[in-house]
Amino acid sequence: MSNSYGYGGGGGGGGGGYSNTTYGAQNAANEGGGFMNGSQQGSQDSPAQSKTYGQDSLRPITIKQIMDATQAHSDADFKIDGAEVTVITFVGQVNSISTKATNILYKVDDGTGIIDVMSWVNGDDPKSQESVAKEGEYIRVFGRLKTFNDKRSVTAHMLRPVPDFNEVSYHLLEATVTHLYFTRGPPGGDVKAEPGNSGMFVDSWGGNNNAGGAKPAGAKLPHKIGVTGRKVYDLLQNAPQNNEGLHVHQIAQQLGIQSNDVFKAGDELLGEGLIYTTVDDETWAVLEY
Repeated sequence: MSNSYGYGGGGGGGGGGYSNTTYGAQNAANEGGGFMNGSQQGSQDSPAQSKTYGQDSLRPITIKQIMDATQAHSDADFKIDGAEVTVITFVGQVNSISTKATNILYKVDDGTGIIDVMSWVNGDDPKSQESVAKEGEYIRVFGRLKTFNDKRSVTAHMLRPVPDFNEVSYHLLEATVTHLYFTRGPPGGDVKAEPGNSGMFVDSWGGNNNAGGAKPAGAKLPHKIGVTGRKVYDLLQNAPQNNEGLHVHQIAQQLGIQSNDVFKAGDELLGEGLIYTTVDDETWAVLEY
């Protein structure tokens, strides 16, 4: 299995070319990032499920996509955007940590939803008994989606802290590219928007329902976005600009408002995953999906 992770070929089934990753988990399959060499996997999954482990692929997603994932029956693999998913990865902020004798339970929030992440404790490994981050810090999760009593959670194969907040923005971009691949096909190919696929973000426009790729005129932003935030978003979406987006001072100048007000509006938009930082923390562009 190749150590590739990026927007590449393949899109059928659950893979899409996303195989054993080098992103954030070097040599994951050999060093425990994927399956811990069987040390924990036997207690987490049934023999019937283990038959697919040799075909596992890694898919970057948002928590909203987890909540919207479909399942043909209780033993079937989950599907996101019509494609089967086995191992998933996402980045989020730790809301709370609950430590027990056999596991550590994290509540993780990525701005699109909150989900429980279960990390099993290995009695022979003292490090597994320690949380990887504190409340309020960001972590990257590698694991499998589970359902118990109609509640979805993630069983972690690997957790690690996020040392650079740019990784959060990078992950959202990577998840967006993957989402577009499965809903619209490879770059330059025919659009294959399929009905019933959900969006990636909270109160999203369901990007795959708009085959042309652009957001529909007059699309509604989440209700929590204030008046200034809406002005900033409209400017970023429609004003002439280069690929780097617009700097805060440019936005303030064009809108005729204070930079501090632009920063506050930017925090709202960034928190909702509607824009992202580009060359620096004060230069923004609209996140198209």
